[in-house]
Amino acid sequence: AVMESIEAIAVRAAHSVLAGRGLAFSIPIRSAANQLYVAELDRIVLGNKRGTRSMTSVREARKTAITTRVMELIHQVLMRNIHITKRDLFYTDVKLFVDQSDSDGVLDDVACMVGCTRSNLHVVASDKGLVVGRISFVEDGDPIDCTKMGVGGKAIPPYIDKITNIQSDADFILLVEKEAAYMRMAEDRFYNKYPCIVITAKGQPDVATRMFLRRIKSELKIPVLALVDADPYGLKILSVYMSGSKNMSYDSASLTTPDIKWLGLRPSDLDRYDLPEQCRLDMTEHDIKTGKELLNEEFVQSNPAWMRELQIMVKTKKKAEIQALSSFGFQFITEVYLPRKIQEGDWL
Repeated sequence: AVMESIEAIAVRAAHSVLAGRGLAFSIPIRSAANQLYVAELDRIVLGNKRGTRSMTSVREARKTAITTRVMELIHQVLMRNIHITKRDLFYTDVKLFVDQSDSDGVLDDVACMVGCTRSNLHVVASDKGLVVGRISFVEDGDPIDCTKMGVGGKAIPPYIDKITNIQSDADFILLVEKEAAYMRMAEDRFYNKYPCIVITAKGQPDVATRMFLRRIKSELKIPVLALVDADPYGLKILSVYMSGSKNMSYDSASLTTPDIKWLGLRPSDLDRYDLPEQCRLDMTEHDIKTGKELLNEEFVQSNPAWMRELQIMVKTKKKAEIQALSSFGFQFITEVYLPRKIQEGDWL
């Protein structure tokens, strides 16, 4: 269907040339002005505004050429039924693309034009996410058991469509911002004491991790508990998982996981767990500005408990990293903090 859509776009462009209007494409506008937050869906989606990219315009001629070339390359990839990375795509025509940001941007435009996800175009970003714990699946014919993948766990594959037969006896999914905290849980085999699946994207979430999280949450129907830093960026990372990022708003349906519970590290935890003063960092002016901006975000305003936590952060002007819990002992997070949180049901 994706291949047919690309062919249909090419046919329309050919008709435009034959009619004397020149090579032109109708493209959905991806700028902030055409992005909407839909409360019912709890995610950012793309509006209906469209623009025209034409070879007859001096300003747009190069971008029109890049669009045509990217569509041609994607068509070849789909014909062969293989997957490539964004970097592969760039290197097929460095002279035309010049900079990878140009080919990456047009790739997102093509996904919008076709009305599909970027992974449907068989172009994937390099994977950086990890998963460990009580989950098994078949990946392209190979059985994978994430309790038997060594200390580091399994790299989350960029080809989510090649994962089948997902099975798990986990009670919840633990989404961890930092790789250091993930490694602590993996090495302590936390998932054996508390049946769970532990996932990290090592900071800012990548597309593969977001798709994988959505897939396992929708199939296993178990809650997702998030462990992020007690700073505005921890909450921003949560917002990307839950509501989507603005530059991928056209693909939010397959990338967002609504209803993630904020387990920690929360601003109120700093006093609750008597975090030492030297572990509480002063927020910068930029941190405070980001925190105040988050207070105006709809996804935060729709959750009064999150609002209260963010207000504590902005008022005290203090932040802390998950690793600050190590001041009580290296295994405090797996032996005291998380067990207590889970037993008390202390999440928002």
